[in-house]
Amino acid sequence: MLGDLRNKLFLGFSIGVAVVLALIIFSDLRELGRTLEDFRWEFLPLILGLTLANYGLRFVKWHYYLARIGAGAVRVGTSLAIFLSGLTMAMTPGKVGEILKSVLLRRVSGTPVSVSAPIVMAERLTDGVALLILSAGGLVLFRVGWQVLLLMGIGALLIIVVSATDMGRHLILSLAERLPFLRTRTAHVTALYDSSRSLLAPVPLGVGVGLGIISWAGECVAFYLVLVGLGQEPSWRLLLLAAFVLGASTLLGSASLLPGGLGVADATVAALLLLTLPAGAMNRSEAVAATLLIRFCTLWFGAALGVLTLLLARRTFELRPEAAARELTGSNLA
Repeated sequence: MLGDLRNKLFLGFSIGVAVVLALIIFSDLRELGRTLEDFRWEFLPLILGLTLANYGLRFVKWHYYLARIGAGAVRVGTSLAIFLSGLTMAMTPGKVGEILKSVLLRRVSGTPVSVSAPIVMAERLTDGVALLILSAGGLVLFRVGWQVLLLMGIGALLIIVVSATDMGRHLILSLAERLPFLRTRTAHVTALYDSSRSLLAPVPLGVGVGLGIISWAGECVAFYLVLVGLGQEPSWRLLLLAAFVLGASTLLGSASLLPGGLGVADATVAALLLLTLPAGAMNRSEAVAATLLIRFCTLWFGAALGVLTLLLARRTFELRPEAAARELTGSNLA
């Protein structure tokens, strides 16, 4: 599992390097260098601190969700190691990143993947709703891309309805019984649904979205500081713009299913800055500098933190005897 993850991480980081090079080519290299040199680097510790605060509150959500599915006995330190290791998911294409936290949780507690996997879905869903809410002010003010974000909001609502209602349960189980590859795994499908329903009930849904709004607001402020550090005049309008650009780019990057939204999120940040700021307020090199700074202080910083945690916590994630048999037989859900 970890060996396969290493290969996929290498692929994700390779794509990331290619995106960074593309952004540099898009800008004027000398002007980009001068822009970064003039950046107010004293803001960097605060920007990274706000990113860490985001991760801290998202960990609170993760640990709360563990209690909701009956895995609350996992020690806080172990739970934190699993959560931080999961930050590597941002840089992994394919299915490995999606189930990493569930696999690590099974290794340390025996919790079936079919029970814990819905946490990843609930985290993404509640974070997505939170980002839509944080982007709302910018949508009203700038009226750019509201159609795409509206479709995402409708999609999130449909997932909640299907995952948290009796009608959704009947639909999912009926579909599982008709599909040959799921017919023999109805117990796993039922476990997946029951966990999803527990996580998306009104109270945990409200808790998840509330924590998401507070945590992602920290990164919005971090992006605001990036823009101020590049010479933009501090204002409430700039703060709304920062929340809108960061929220929209994160949502579009996530919807692309590319590792870390690489390429899509980066291009969206630069394009929205040039599109929404007054003419002449920011040039192409400054937009690229803002993109590189916020992505390095969020995506790349988080991925590095995740890889470091994986390396330091390897012994924590060693297989228990009963879990080893499941790993060797290739059971992905049990």
